[in-house]
Amino acid sequence: MSDAKKNLLLFFDRPTEPCFMQKGEEKTFFRMPTNYYPDKYKSASNVLENRFSDGASRTIEVRNIALPNLSLPMELPYNDQFSLFVPKHRRMAGKLIDIFMNMRDLEDLQSVCSFCQMRINPYMFNYCLSVAILHRDDTKGLTIPTFAETFPDKFMDPKVFRRAREVSTVLNAGDRLPVLIPQNYTAAESEPEQRVAYFREDIGINLHHWHWHLVYPFDAENRAIVDKDRRGELFYYMHQQIIARYSVERMCNDLGRPRRYNDFRQPIEEGYFPKLDSQVASRAWPPRFAGSTIRDLDRPVDQIRSDVSQLETWRDRFLEAIENMAIILPNGRQMPLNEETGIDILGNLMESSIISRNRGYYGDMHNMGHVFISYSHDPDHRNLEQFGVMGDSATAMRDPIFYRWHAYIDDIFHLYKAKLPPYAQEKLDFPGIRVSGVGVEGAGGANELRTQWEQSTVELGRGLDFTPRGSVLASFTHLQHDDFSYVISVNNTSGSGVMGTVRLFAAPALDEGGRPLAFDEQRRLMIELDKFTQAIPAGSSTIRRNSLDSSVTIPYERTFRNQSNRPGDPGSAEAAEFDFCGCGWPHHMLIPKGTQRGYPMVLFCMISNWNEDRVMQDLVGACNDAASYCGIRDRKYPDRRPMGFPFDRPTAANSLADFLTPNMAVADCTIRFTDATRQRAARR
Repeated sequence: MSDAKKNLLLFFDRPTEPCFMQKGEEKTFFRMPTNYYPDKYKSASNVLENRFSDGASRTIEVRNIALPNLSLPMELPYNDQFSLFVPKHRRMAGKLIDIFMNMRDLEDLQSVCSFCQMRINPYMFNYCLSVAILHRDDTKGLTIPTFAETFPDKFMDPKVFRRAREVSTVLNAGDRLPVLIPQNYTAAESEPEQRVAYFREDIGINLHHWHWHLVYPFDAENRAIVDKDRRGELFYYMHQQIIARYSVERMCNDLGRPRRYNDFRQPIEEGYFPKLDSQVASRAWPPRFAGSTIRDLDRPVDQIRSDVSQLETWRDRFLEAIENMAIILPNGRQMPLNEETGIDILGNLMESSIISRNRGYYGDMHNMGHVFISYSHDPDHRNLEQFGVMGDSATAMRDPIFYRWHAYIDDIFHLYKAKLPPYAQEKLDFPGIRVSGVGVEGAGGANELRTQWEQSTVELGRGLDFTPRGSVLASFTHLQHDDFSYVISVNNTSGSGVMGTVRLFAAPALDEGGRPLAFDEQRRLMIELDKFTQAIPAGSSTIRRNSLDSSVTIPYERTFRNQSNRPGDPGSAEAAEFDFCGCGWPHHMLIPKGTQRGYPMVLFCMISNWNEDRVMQDLVGACNDAASYCGIRDRKYPDRRPMGFPFDRPTAANSLADFLTPNMAVADCTIRFTDATRQRAARR
């Protein structure tokens, strides 16, 4: 790998320290042309060069190039927050992504990054460079540090950083013990919503949401960066699964499913006090007080002027399109919302981007919903406040209103799904294949899953600017489950071997009142656990599958790993590509928390015909294991069926038992939670 390729990773190290300071463990010095220094340092450039080149193990000679027009990206003040949901910010980021993508070679990209790193807002710079590395042919495969490493302030209690700076200043790197991140620090136990704070504020869950939006950006000159296969449908399905998971988590904690935020004029009952400080913006994230309402926005500083009535108009146009099963195109013609592409079209309209079929008419409902809520504390900028956590893809999932908003978005998508015909028997059955049984085996025995707390560590040193170098670890507590295996009994009477797609889901057995769940409610709470291709020989056979191999999740080590400990040269054959490898639901949150008395769930297995499911394509890279939520880089979504199949449509069946065809089976399972904390051991 060329040095220029490797050098790009240094821009993620201590992101607010100027890049003329020594970077990385090798103490690398960027020797830049004098005109690259910001004005405040330009007169002292020779002194700074002598100071920081002294003792450097490696020097990078930065090429002096004709710099592109950076005026638009530089409109965002260096010390402001950056949001993908704010239209002006998206335009600025799209321009910077185009600049990075259009650099003719790695040395030129390195040069423009050297200039930008000291002038462009650090959050936007990090996002745009990450997107470019993900999509440029000459940088794919670079192991980008996780966002929690680079900007840990978006993920944890600010007290941690004060203690971490003290430890890093007083003790040598080898003598530093992990700094403890408190659990449940944002509210008291008297606040019912705090029962699920472990889910909302989980570092891995918030990293997943940030990384998904990194993989699927909104704007770029190169349309292929945005226009990925079934992107709109994936937006729908990934968020639908988040709502299903969160709903089950609430039910495990004696809370009701999230109430839809569908009346934009009514107060938001829940407040949220994030207890986060921004190291870049140098101010605390604003809270949202209980009883807040969204109001008309008039914020010239953000180039936002929008009335709540506009949000309602966009909503009504979506409902009209679903009622008519067609959308209106800019030329006035109608485009049908058919079974194959309708959900993808609606998803691309809802998460408005450059591939929206009619952005002018259907607007920017999802994104602006985030924006309205995130500015509810200061809609006209009279208090000079920036947006709340709902305005940032790295922090939005911390707020209870995120789930109420997305539950309503999900309802709109399900109105469309309800207009589709139920799946016919031949669409569900796999003739000759009978699934005679399904179950799980683990530490709890047959059909019992076990959960508990686990204490783990995350590396902060890369994100602690202007402090002594060296590793700084923080210890945090998260939900974890014991490993388990699925055991599936199959009988193939076709007389020859066939290929099947095994689809595994789980859902609650009972509603909040302890009554059996109506099937139409239960199917919407089905959590996808795994999906994989399986050869099925003639006759009877048993399929075993380890929970660690889930197609939904990424391993713990990939979510939280310290980049410097990773084997292999970034970009080499033996190193898995982080670009998509970093996108996926965190494995430690694969199954719900359960309860101490044991929470009843239904495990569902279906084997469908692979010949009807398969997408013929060569796969690229070493990590295609979290495809259910993230797709596969540069390839089609690896399943021809609708996402969420077979539960994405209503059915005439009155119960899950009535719904079953011979190629399906269910089992009653229990999730038993133990309120104890274990230390994380070395795992696969």
